Amino acid sequence: MFNRLQVLIRDYFGFSHKESRGFLVLIFLTLLCLLLPFLYRFVATRKPTDTSAADQRKLDNLVALMKTEEAKQPAFSDRSDKDKTTAERFSEPKLFAFDPNTISVADWQQLGVPRWMAERIEKYRSKGGQFRKKEDLLQIYDFPPDLYEQLEPYITLANHSPGRLAPDNHTGFEKSYSTEKFKPSDRHAFAERPAKPTLQPFDINTADTTQLVALKGIGSKLAGRIVKFRDALGGFITADQFRDIYGLDSVALAELQKFGKIQSAPRKIPINTASAEELDRHPFLSRRQAEIIVRYREQHGDYTSAEALKPIRVLDEKTIEKIGPYLEF
Repeated sequence: MFNRLQVLIRDYFGFSHKESRGFLVLIFLTLLCLLLPFLYRFVATRKPTDTSAADQRKLDNLVALMKTEEAKQPAFSDRSDKDKTTAERFSEPKLFAFDPNTISVADWQQLGVPRWMAERIEKYRSKGGQFRKKEDLLQIYDFPPDLYEQLEPYITLANHSPGRLAPDNHTGFEKSYSTEKFKPSDRHAFAERPAKPTLQPFDINTADTTQLVALKGIGSKLAGRIVKFRDALGGFITADQFRDIYGLDSVALAELQKFGKIQSAPRKIPINTASAEELDRHPFLSRRQAEIIVRYREQHGDYTSAEALKPIRVLDEKTIEKIGPYLEF
C-alpha cells in the first residue's frame, strides 16, 4: 500500500524516489499535528478538585469571621474625623470664604474642585482673566453648576480700586497709609496720576504686536503668532478666521473680536501668473494642490473665476470657498 502510494505520487508530481518518500512523511507529520489536540482530549485525564470536609469548614469559619468584623465596623458616614485616614480627610471638601481672584490651586482642591479644573482657572487668571462678579465663575469651561451652587455663599470678591492696593498682599502699606500723614505735595501727586488709556478698535490687517499685546489674554508670543498667521493668510476677511489661530483661548478670542476690526482688504495672489511655490505659501493650500493648480492652468489656459477651479479633483468645494477671496483673476 505504501509503495503503491509512493509510486502514484512519484508519477503524478515527477518526484524522485527520495522526494516522494519525504513528501509522504511530511503529509503524515501534518496530519499528526492536526489530530494531536483531539487525541490529547481523549488521552489526558482531568481530576476534579476535591475539597475535603475539613477545608470546607475552614472556609466557612473565615466567611463567618469576616461578616462579624464587618458588622462591628461603623458606617463610613458615622466615622469620626479621628478614625478616618489622612487620605480620606484630605479628599473631603472643606468650605471656607475665598476670593476666586487670589485663591491657589491647592485651596481650590480643598473646596472640592478637581485639580484639572483648578489648573484651568489658574491659567485663565495668568492670562489676565478676572472674576468681577460671582457668576463669572460659570464662564470657565466645564465648571460644574452644582458645585457653583455649593460654593456661591462662600465667594467674597475684594474691591480693587486703582488708588488702593489689595489688603491681604500689602498689609504694611495699608497700615502706614492709615496712620501716617502725607504732605500736601504727596496728595497732589496721587491726584494727578494719569488714568490708564482706554483701548480703541484697530485694523487687525495692519496692526503690530504692540497693539495686540495690549489686549487681555494675549502675550508677546501669541501676538507674534497672530501676525505670522495673518501675513501668511494675506489678511483676514472675516472674524471667524480668528478661531483658526493656534493657542487662542476664549478670553483672547473675545478681546480680538471686540477690538480687532477688518478695515482693509486682504492681499491677493495673481493665480494666472503665480508659481507653485507662491501658492504653496498660503495656509489653505498644500504643495500638491498648488502644483496641480499650475499644471491645470498650463494645460487649459488662464482661470477666469473661482468656479474655474472646480474641475480640479484635489480641491473640494470648501477649499475653493476659502481660497477664492485671496485669488486675483
